[in-house]
Formats: sequence, C-alpha cells, structure tokens
Amino acid sequence: MTSTPSLFTPIKIKDLTFRNRIFVSPMCQYSACDGIPNDWHLVHLGSRAVGGAALVMAEATAVSAVGRISPADTGLWSSKQVTSFNRITQFIKSQGAVPAVQLAHAGRKASTAEPWKGGKPLSEKEGGWNTLAPSAIAFSSDYPNPKAMDGKDISQLVSDFEKSTQYALAAGFEVVEVHMAHGYLLHEFLSPLTNQRQDEYGGSLENRMRLPLKIAETVRKFWPDHLPVFVRISATDWVEGGWDLPQSISFCKKLKELRIDFIDVSTGGTVPDAKIPVAPGFQVPFAKSVRKEVGILTGAVGLITEANQAEDILVSGSADAVLLAREFLRDPYFPLRAAKELGLDLAWPKQYERGKG
Repeated sequence: MTSTPSLFTPIKIKDLTFRNRIFVSPMCQYSACDGIPNDWHLVHLGSRAVGGAALVMAEATAVSAVGRISPADTGLWSSKQVTSFNRITQFIKSQGAVPAVQLAHAGRKASTAEPWKGGKPLSEKEGGWNTLAPSAIAFSSDYPNPKAMDGKDISQLVSDFEKSTQYALAAGFEVVEVHMAHGYLLHEFLSPLTNQRQDEYGGSLENRMRLPLKIAETVRKFWPDHLPVFVRISATDWVEGGWDLPQSISFCKKLKELRIDFIDVSTGGTVPDAKIPVAPGFQVPFAKSVRKEVGILTGAVGLITEANQAEDILVSGSADAVLLAREFLRDPYFPLRAAKELGLDLAWPKQYERGKG
C-alpha cells in the first residue's frame, strides 16, 4: 500500500491531534472501591495506550455514588478519585494516546451486582441504594421501581455533572464524553418509553431533550474550549414508539449548537426485551446518518473486529473514527495488528520491538 490507510490518518479535534482513528470504547471493569480506580485500571487502560490506540476512554464513571451501575464502578465525585486517576492519565499520555473519561449516571439501572455475581439489583443489606429516574418505571420485573426525580434531584444532577467535569480536568483527562445512551439516566429522559413526566421535562421531544441538553451545556461550559466534548447516544431503542433515529438527529443538531464536538453512536439498552439485529457493524448506518444529516464528527461502534472492516467504515464516509470494546479485550494491541494487515509499517514501543516481525 502506497498511501496511509484512513484508519491511521491523524484527526484533529479542537486542539488535540489523535494519531489514528482507533478509539478504545469505555468498558466497565467493576473493580473499583469507593469509586477509586486502582492498579487493574492502570494496566487495563495503559496497555491499550501501549497497543497504539489514539484515544483511551475510561469506563462509565459515575458523577455521584448513586449514579454507579454497581458498587464497584469508578467515580469522579472526590479528590481521592482524582489522585488515583492522575497516575493513569499520565501513563496514557506518555504512550502517545489521549486519555478520555465517560461521565455517567446509571439512573434506574443503578445499584446492581457485578456481572460475574449475577448482575441483579442489590438490596440495601447487600450494599444497594434507591435509584432515580425520570418516571417511577422499573427496568424490568426484577428491578425495584426507581424514584421519579423532583426539581431538587434534577438540580443536584446538574451540579454533579458540573463538579465531575472539573474533577475530570484535574485528573488529567483531555476528553470528556457524556453518557446519554444504553438506557441510563439521560437516555431515560430522552426516550418516551421511560419518560412519562407531565412537566417541562416530559412529553414533547423538546421537553424530553431539555435535561440532557442542559447537562451537555453544563459540561461544555466547565470544560476548556480547546478540548473536545463527546456525547454517546443510543440512536434507537429498537422498539416501536421509543427513541429513534429521526429524534436522534434532531437531538444531535441541538448538541452541535451547544458546541459538542463528536457523537459516539450506539443503540439500545432502554428495555430488556428489545429485538436487536446484532451482526458485525450493525450500528454503523446510524453513525453514517448522524454524520450526514447533522454535519458533525461521529464514531461508529459495535462488533467492529477486523482491520479491513474498520477501514471500510472510514473510507465509505460512515464515521470519522471507530470505537472498539470487546476486540480490545481480546487484543490490547489491535492497532499494531491492524496496521500490519493494512500494509503499514507502524512503529512499536521500543520495549516490544524485538517481537515485531
């Protein structure tokens, strides 16, 4: 190959230049204590930076203790968490990658056990807590009814995102992503399946978008102008009468007006019984539609596992970057392998050069 593959063409977003278009998607590790990351997170995230990814995003990191999916999630609501994240972000930067973090609140899907412990909702005796949502509708029959958020809860949420944004900067992150997907709290406000409020935060599309847009505006306000803000959306609930692509496009146009820089396009997660046509690249068309209709940078995610597949996504104009999750769990050095498969002689870490062949 005589020219550089699109997958390895740098991309500049705000003042940051990413060395390629391969991003590490946030993946919960369920291995923290009191929201504080540890050596597991350093090795997990650091090895992907060593492996050549351009952006390494920390898992869904809760803006408050009650916003965690499980008691073992990371968080950014205290200075202790900031200090522990600092070591991780410094190492990621030292390897030429950009450290990012996804700020999140799990809403009605919070207070559950780790997946390898069954993933079921936790009682108070088991270390669980009362959950919050736009409306008092349980995720499933196995889940308790959440508390419908009142005005005080909403104000607290905005304040929590503000503080977590500032903590993220102090922790050394250079990109923040606001989690508005997968049936978690902000997605719950967007979807008519989960938002049945009768006030200014429910009903019409404008009202359902109101709080997520306020959060996006708040994060953008307290994040430096020269650094990017991403938003992850679920472009469809995969359920008739739920959140869908036309609403997503309208929402992303509003996000663009708020100076959000990049839309990370996923799908699903709102209800447990959605019929999702899972297949390689099944979410890519949604990223392509958002990119085309909104005119904003997008990332494609979902069963992207091969170098040629990722390259085709970019060459076809479907997205500006690809985000990999499970493939990075299988192979932390996917970018090094992908470069070789695409005919590019990519530099390896000097410590590993004797293994290059």
